[in-house]
Amino acid sequence: MKINDTIIRAYKGETTDYTPAWFMRQAGRSQPEYRKLKEKYSLFEITHQPEVCAYVTKLPVDQYNVDAAILYKDIMSPLPAIGVDVEIKSGIGPVIANPIKTIEDVERLGTINPEKDVPYVLETIRLLTEEQLTVPLIGFGGAPFTLASYLIEGGPSKNYGKTKAFMYAHSDAWFALMDKLADMTITYIKSQIKAGVKAIQIFDSWVGALNARDYRTYIKPVMNRIFSELKTEDVPLIMFGVGASHLLLEWNDLPVDVIGLDWRTSIQEARELGVTKVLQGNLDPAILLSDWSTIEQRTKEILDQSMKDGHHVFNLGHGVTPNINPETLMKLTELIHSYSKR
Repeated sequence: MKINDTIIRAYKGETTDYTPAWFMRQAGRSQPEYRKLKEKYSLFEITHQPEVCAYVTKLPVDQYNVDAAILYKDIMSPLPAIGVDVEIKSGIGPVIANPIKTIEDVERLGTINPEKDVPYVLETIRLLTEEQLTVPLIGFGGAPFTLASYLIEGGPSKNYGKTKAFMYAHSDAWFALMDKLADMTITYIKSQIKAGVKAIQIFDSWVGALNARDYRTYIKPVMNRIFSELKTEDVPLIMFGVGASHLLLEWNDLPVDVIGLDWRTSIQEARELGVTKVLQGNLDPAILLSDWSTIEQRTKEILDQSMKDGHHVFNLGHGVTPNINPETLMKLTELIHSYSKR
């Protein structure tokens, strides 16, 4: 089975015939086929059934003609293996029954054995990469700060007050938690790569809540360790967060290959800041709810910078929202491919 590896070459900084594209949260949410499945299964139930999970992962590749699949799962997926009682509640998000409050809570966290604890994730990867996909599969994991924010807050938060307070007031426990989550992430991601994924994206969705000084003190060392250990696996490594323009140069220092931009910073602005890595992004998902002429104009503006820059993979600035029409994503991919054809 011949694999279209355009996106991997782009991630490596090589010249490609066109700008490749995929969309965060392309699997699920806005697709009627997925919503029908969700009437029967929860998110965790889908991810525990490799055949069903592979179907959901592959569906946007077939429908939108994107240049990569991203494994359908949640950043919470590995947490039950280390002793976290987590439930994805509809309309709320991840809810933790046993939030972390003390160093003893951190010390109680266990370790992950992927083949034993999440075999269904690895089997889904094998099904997709050995039998089904003609484009690369991207694996992913959550970064320690974002995972910790759920573990400490007990669920989603608007200001991460408990998380920051824990970080500032209990630094020993904080760094112990960072190490526990880093160990889990490294082991979990390496197992995905061994099973067949061809690139990895680390989501630090909420780390933009920190200023650059605190990022350097409390987060950057653990991120450097994670990426340094994953670098030996020889697959492209992507860093992404939301509202984190002030951290772009910190990320540029990390041993990553690609930096994902949200919609707040353009390709040109990132380069003017001094970012040298391959860039990924960054159409605002909300624009996909407007008229096609606006979508086309904004997409072409990004692609004009992309083609001038030469080191870019097209994506959204955050995930596909449930109210985006799948036909819009199909037309968007066609536009990206045709307009950027070299």
